[in-house]
Amino acid sequence: MNTDKLIELAFYTLPALVTGGVAYYLFQSHFADQEGSRKWLLRKENQKQALPLRLQAYERLALLLERMNPSKLLIRVAPMGNDKNDYQSLLIHTIEQEFEHNITQQIYVSDECWTMISTAKSTIIQNIRKITADPTVNDAHQLRETILNQLLEVQSASSIALSYLKEEVKEFL
Repeated sequence: MNTDKLIELAFYTLPALVTGGVAYYLFQSHFADQEGSRKWLLRKENQKQALPLRLQAYERLALLLERMNPSKLLIRVAPMGNDKNDYQSLLIHTIEQEFEHNITQQIYVSDECWTMISTAKSTIIQNIRKITADPTVNDAHQLRETILNQLLEVQSASSIALSYLKEEVKEFL
């Protein structure tokens, strides 16, 4: 008789456990779905607000790369004298100033894009220093001319970074 009572108890509890398990699973699925929906709506709302900021950051970084481009930089920043070292310092200071002014924009772009921009800046500065160290370059005007001649032979680092930036914006949009 003891086994009959255990079997009878199992007949009553087994359906209750199955029903409870199914209800628990359905409630968990429902709550998880609701949580996912809320997160998606919040993300969508945040993207509405962040999109203009990100686009503005891309625009500012494109402007930075254009202003760092040696061909445009040399037109905008004229030598104040004939000393090539003074002109080198002025060019590098101008690039550093532009870069520092836009450094906060890195939070809106990918790490790869920011690395490209930082590398472009460093490459441009390194090229200016290398040309300045050339003993055949005697004064600031010759330095300017040599930098511009080099740009005819090799694509500027800022142009390469700008192309990468444009590709990232295309993927983003």
